Amino acid sequence: MNWKQYTFIVTSDLYRYCGQRNLGPFLKCYATIPGFRYSFFMRTARYLKSKGIWFLPIYAMARLLLNHYQFKYGISIPYNTDIGPGLYIGHFGGIIVNCEAKIGCNCNINQEVTIGTTYGGKYPGTPVIMNNVYFGPGSKIIGGITIGNHTAVGANCVVTKPTPDYGVIVGIPGEIVSTKGSGEYVVNTVDGHGH
Repeated sequence: MNWKQYTFIVTSDLYRYCGQRNLGPFLKCYATIPGFRYSFFMRTARYLKSKGIWFLPIYAMARLLLNHYQFKYGISIPYNTDIGPGLYIGHFGGIIVNCEAKIGCNCNINQEVTIGTTYGGKYPGTPVIMNNVYFGPGSKIIGGITIGNHTAVGANCVVTKPTPDYGVIVGIPGEIVSTKGSGEYVVNTVDGHGH
């Protein structure tokens, strides 16, 4: 990851919170929004890890701060998780994401969301989350399944099978109740390619 890619991904996360990409909003969001602060250190640790041995001391400091905020806010998203630009953590607490998960751009994660692995069953493995996906509070996404683009997963829903694009999924186990998608829940979206 180069500096341009790093700044794009951090400012894309920022844009999801406030619709702006400059320094003033960055400082305000950093100071007041725990989810943004966590994702900033998550992105920074990943960037510094890619820079080699000379950056090891500040990488170690970024990891220490990330670990501090992991326990303070109850957010466990490893720094090496493959997550596209525009991550939005709506509320902190009880968030667990497996490091093997792949998450696209413009993903909304709320409190008590779990994105986890299974080692058996019909869909063993770790979820792949496409773009513009909304996860309601308490939702669980388990196994080697793909969550389609523009999907909305309802509060406390348990998803254990693949979902199509624009699905609205609710219940235990999760079932599709409409094809309206996540549009009204996922705002201030960014182009994941840096254009």
